[in-house]
Amino acid sequence: MNEPKVLTGSNQNGVRSGVLAGYLKDTCDTAQTDAGRSRTLSALMQRVMHDDPHRQVVIMSKKERTNRVFERAIAGRDHTEDPPLAADPEIDPQRRSSIEHKQYKQQLRLLQIELVKLQRQLIAHGDSILVVLEGRDAAGKDGSIKRIVAHLSPRETRVVALGPPSDRERSGWYFARYVEQLPIGGEMVLFNRSWYNRAGVEQVSGFCSRQQHEEFMASVPKFEQMLVSSGIQLLKYYLDIGRDEQATRLADRSRDPLTKWKISPVDAMALKRWKAYSKARDEMLLGTNSDIAPWHIVRTDVKHLARLNLMRDLLSRLHYPGKDKELVKPDPDIAFEFTPDCIDGRRLVR
Repeated sequence: MNEPKVLTGSNQNGVRSGVLAGYLKDTCDTAQTDAGRSRTLSALMQRVMHDDPHRQVVIMSKKERTNRVFERAIAGRDHTEDPPLAADPEIDPQRRSSIEHKQYKQQLRLLQIELVKLQRQLIAHGDSILVVLEGRDAAGKDGSIKRIVAHLSPRETRVVALGPPSDRERSGWYFARYVEQLPIGGEMVLFNRSWYNRAGVEQVSGFCSRQQHEEFMASVPKFEQMLVSSGIQLLKYYLDIGRDEQATRLADRSRDPLTKWKISPVDAMALKRWKAYSKARDEMLLGTNSDIAPWHIVRTDVKHLARLNLMRDLLSRLHYPGKDKELVKPDPDIAFEFTPDCIDGRRLVR
């Protein structure tokens, strides 16, 4: 990562570091143009340097700040060791939600009611549903699943998030441990990552051989054909997140004591191997998309909109009585079915 600018200035006026960072941000935000913000920031820093030649303030972009915090967390260092940060005057548009929280909660409740209707039908007829959620680290799989299952019967709903395979599992049929978790009649099962680990993290991180990857890509369409032929309703979703948003969320995780458990050495490589993951994603989607088990894409840079539209898309593809057809229509710019032109047309994050 490129070193950020370090400016020195004085503190004889008694301005504290944290106050300075906020003051810089508030003042710069009043300048409406890039040139205006640049002039305002320059004037403020000259004033600080004049007052205290020993003062150190770091100015870096939002991406640089989040990457630095995340890298420090992975290395076991506290981000408070950094010099005070002068906040980036630019506001990241990807962090703005275009839906108010109250409206989000109202829509979420209505969609959760639809899910309860769906489960009633599922139990009454002994149907089985399997939802596969894939995507990069911090793409929103955990949060989406939490909202989907929040009010469903725990006896007929399961979330599967398998850890690394054992030595015994590695020596056997690759799909075996996933077969054990498949839904029975009346059940809905959600896979938080699935057999597609082999097409993503295992391939990129070198956890499988090239031959194993090729065998998987040749086998998975046949495997999914068997699942669908057995009566399982299979829905596959890929949650697509932008690079800057992923960096921000990973940094947020590293600071929050309630989510630090999610950080792993694999996460540390998520940003460094961005292009490799993009290539693996494209190969996976192109090679495993089929009429009987198509992929669906959900853009997840805005969490609330992603969750709502994932739920809408899922409900719109399943049949149950009393469905509110208008409510379950997804935004086609956020949730849509994958086709090869999604890659050529750059509808997926590069």
